[in-house]
Amino acid sequence: MTAGDKRGAPASSAGSFAETFKVSHETIHSLQRYVELLEHWQKTTNLVAPSTLPEVWSRHIADSAQLAGLAPNARLWLDLGSGGGFPGLVVAILKSGDPEFRMHLVESNQKKCAFLSEVVRALKAPVDIHAMRIEQFAEKAQSLRPDVVSARALAPLTRLLELAEPFLREETRGIFLKGRDTATEIATAEARWQFDCVCHPSLTADDARIAEIQNLRRRHP
Repeated sequence: MTAGDKRGAPASSAGSFAETFKVSHETIHSLQRYVELLEHWQKTTNLVAPSTLPEVWSRHIADSAQLAGLAPNARLWLDLGSGGGFPGLVVAILKSGDPEFRMHLVESNQKKCAFLSEVVRALKAPVDIHAMRIEQFAEKAQSLRPDVVSARALAPLTRLLELAEPFLREETRGIFLKGRDTATEIATAEARWQFDCVCHPSLTADDARIAEIQNLRRRHP
């Protein structure tokens, strides 16, 4: 399912999420366990804004899950600034049935990495966690050729493209969750970068967009 298929569809609970995204009972069970661990760790580690916990299925799980439908054939996925696992860990859980799929999460906060590690162990998710800054990872993993690079609430688009540039090669797509200022961010980024961009409507917020970017290149001074 792509972001535009059921815009505004309810996903306020495990049941409505399952109906909207048409996932298996096993996947829902894994996501429920993820939410349980998130709520437990949230008591001591700031993983998400506390005010969003009552709406965790729509604000975080569904918001992240919609990206999977935009790249159904992706096998190698890189998520930058993963935080509490959004969107990368959610996508990895949805893709757990694909033996060829692998997710790489990059997060510099050690406490958040400890949380991610516990979820990955508990769910046996197809995930590698890199506890370092994105710039350090770019130097270490120069040979990595992901199909998709994703990020959520990480940085304005101009800065985000700078961080993602080492990985946005050839057929790699950047899929970035952005808010109500998406058009302004794109216009600002175009002063420094050339790229092809398609904006998809968000499933979970009428004023949000998903910026899909390819063919990134720097503008010459």
